[in-house]
Amino acid sequence: MKPASNFCVAVIGAGPAGLFAAKELAEQGVHVFLLNRDVKPGGLAEYGIYPDKHKLKDGLRKQFNSIIEMPEVEYFGNFEIGEHGDMRLNELRDMGFDAVLVAVGAQGTKWLGLEGESLEGVYHAKDIVYYYNQLPPFSMRDYAIGKNVAIIGVGNVMMDIARYLISEKHVESVTAIARRGPAEIKFTKKELEYVIQNLDFDDFHQEINRFTPLMESIGQDPQKIISFFDSAMIKAEETNSDTKFKIRFLLSTKSIQGDEDGRVNGMVVEENTLVVANGDTKARGTGKLSVLPCDTVIFAIGDKVDPSFGLPVNYTEYFKNMKPKYACDGVSYESFDPSLNENVEGVFLAGWAREASSGLVGTARRDGVTAVKCMMKYLEEKPNNSPKDIDKIRKKFLENKDTIVTELDLKTLQLEEMRIAAERGLPSYKFSTNAEMISVIKHKVAS
Repeated sequence: MKPASNFCVAVIGAGPAGLFAAKELAEQGVHVFLLNRDVKPGGLAEYGIYPDKHKLKDGLRKQFNSIIEMPEVEYFGNFEIGEHGDMRLNELRDMGFDAVLVAVGAQGTKWLGLEGESLEGVYHAKDIVYYYNQLPPFSMRDYAIGKNVAIIGVGNVMMDIARYLISEKHVESVTAIARRGPAEIKFTKKELEYVIQNLDFDDFHQEINRFTPLMESIGQDPQKIISFFDSAMIKAEETNSDTKFKIRFLLSTKSIQGDEDGRVNGMVVEENTLVVANGDTKARGTGKLSVLPCDTVIFAIGDKVDPSFGLPVNYTEYFKNMKPKYACDGVSYESFDPSLNENVEGVFLAGWAREASSGLVGTARRDGVTAVKCMMKYLEEKPNNSPKDIDKIRKKFLENKDTIVTELDLKTLQLEEMRIAAERGLPSYKFSTNAEMISVIKHKVAS
């Protein structure tokens, strides 16, 4: 352990990037206040990984708990920073921290701005993933899923949702919509293994045959795609439903249609072709339109940051200084205000708040750790590094004692969920609302 420093840093967000950044800071002797919007830590590692991956989640929870238990780290959950949260970002910055690391992920949702997006039966992937992973308040909302679902996007998130619709909802059909061709799919073989038993192989081969001339004309090998799908059959998971899973390639969604009751009943799509420009394969519309019948549409096209958080937004991410003073490997982690043409003093970015990635825990961990290396360069140059009034800062957060969740509260909650899981013979158990979790904490503490 390195000797304690006089530095005190706020880390906002307790997903993998924020947690491992907190660990790195603590190991440098920095006192860390780890602030989390949710009651529980983990972010997408807790609420994004498919629910039945118990071994993976348990392993990550142990790592996260060990970080929160570090003496230099103080955890405050159920505490949101933002324009509509418990405290604004500028208020936090005024509390005397030497620096602030923003690792809040991409809390906003990305849409295409199409006609019909407000119809009943249109959802974002994040809504559904958070729902089945029991993240409040999504866990208590009613998502009316129909029989024939269209998912826009062909990444791992689409696959997770398809898996949920197939194995849990037992819908009649799931159709994934790919804007580009078979060679541009983004999901992994491992995720495909969970749903491939439900793939309509006749339909799949018809799609590949239909686009074979186009693919070959730009140097793509259709047989590689077929081999990729065939290889997933080797370790395919057994299915428990008759759901038909299909993938439609080279289609762009143009609008969503609804019935007289405002409920989805179809999606207007445009056929695309593939062109190669500057070595990159792109989809280009042909103008040919058709209607794909469906009663539910789910957008799995990525996320964007929350514009109400309090930092300047550059489309899906927060602005970064493209000429950073404290770069690591040529990458900027410094928050930037383009209206002032200067850095947001002392504020750094990590994880999806900095740049959307693959979503893998290891990637987020590396980004959090690297952000700290850049931040330490900044801290070491700060003048007047005097000791901070840690007690005063702590008291400011504990003014919200009725709802804020500390490390000890987390332990109380985890023990109660473990007790219920054991009592009911379940691999794990989660309370579905913040109110339930706070009630358990208060009751146990009072008793």
